[in-house]
Amino acid sequence: MNDTYRHKGLRKKLIQSIIAKGIQDKRVIDALSILPRHYFMDKAFEEKAYEDKAFPIGSEQTISQPYTVAYQTELLEVKKRDKILEIGTGSGYQAAILALLGARVYTVERHLALHFRATKLLKSLGLEGIRTYHKDGYKGIPEFAPFDKILVTAAAEKIPPDLLYQLKPGGVLVVPVGKEVQYMKRLTKKSDGRFKEEILDRFKFVPFIKGLS
Repeated sequence: MNDTYRHKGLRKKLIQSIIAKGIQDKRVIDALSILPRHYFMDKAFEEKAYEDKAFPIGSEQTISQPYTVAYQTELLEVKKRDKILEIGTGSGYQAAILALLGARVYTVERHLALHFRATKLLKSLGLEGIRTYHKDGYKGIPEFAPFDKILVTAAAEKIPPDLLYQLKPGGVLVVPVGKEVQYMKRLTKKSDGRFKEEILDRFKFVPFIKGLS
């Protein structure tokens, strides 16, 4: 896999456009600047890898728009050594960004083909602190709970209760909620088990589906 001067130049322009849209966290910006997005996409889409768009990755799934990745990551306020559960590994791009920020990432994918592909790619990149699982995201990973942060990268009609239980007090859950169009929500778990809920911007995600594929 090559990361050429052309790729780096296109990535720099992409980062400038993301900053213009309001992303401010320097650590998030630096992670997106470092990580070659074209590694996570089919060769057919390599020339378009640094457009701020979502693209298909197989199994009726997409690699998220870079702005969306930056937006969700910024909402998480990732700290080094944070234990983060990601629901929806997809291409592995979002998990890699979290790892570059120093998080310990537990990422779940329901599609077996995507799980195998992402696992192989992430290992080949030598990224530390990422564990990949072929599991039903609705159930989370109770055996490794509680988590400091939980990130859902698919549209939930309702937030699965299991994910709320697996978040530690003071922890943050970021999830797009809605059917046709989703609103990003950030939930912060209080010490008494209740949640502070923030309803933020509108997005469009693939649906969050139960079970395995």
